[in-house]
Amino acid sequence: MSKTQQPTASLDEVDLEILAALSARADTTNKALAQQLGLAESTCAHRVRSLRDRGIIRDVRIRLDEAALGFGLQAIIKVRLANHTEAKVTALFDALVAIPRVLQVFHVAGVDDFLVHVAVRDATALRDIVLEHITVHSVVRGTETQLVFEIRDGSGLLPV
Repeated sequence: MSKTQQPTASLDEVDLEILAALSARADTTNKALAQQLGLAESTCAHRVRSLRDRGIIRDVRIRLDEAALGFGLQAIIKVRLANHTEAKVTALFDALVAIPRVLQVFHVAGVDDFLVHVAVRDATALRDIVLEHITVHSVVRGTETQLVFEIRDGSGLLPV
């Protein structure tokens, strides 16, 4: 599917219902999903497989409690670049996602070029990420770090 193609064009109402149900509860078994939506199990399994094959369902992940694992301090590190060549941006993006304790990296437009979401044990570990993994890249002009007090999920793409 191209980046400009509208994914809903190839999705029918049943596909959207499957996606909404799995978005709310990704660990739902095929049997439970089929029952919930009034589908035959084989039909449901085929539809989910098709959604995966088409790249509409990209992956299924568990969510961890970072604090329970000892990584209770979260932050967003804003990264600004000195220059923007495709090769340098791509290389930095690859380097940022490979840093230990990085949860997500966003390549964004505006004053900042990247937002790096991290979970760490303490302020020292946060400083170390900035100094040892981010500002060491010659393309990085500067960083700004913001502490995260709380995170809440949004309503998502599809109504539940």
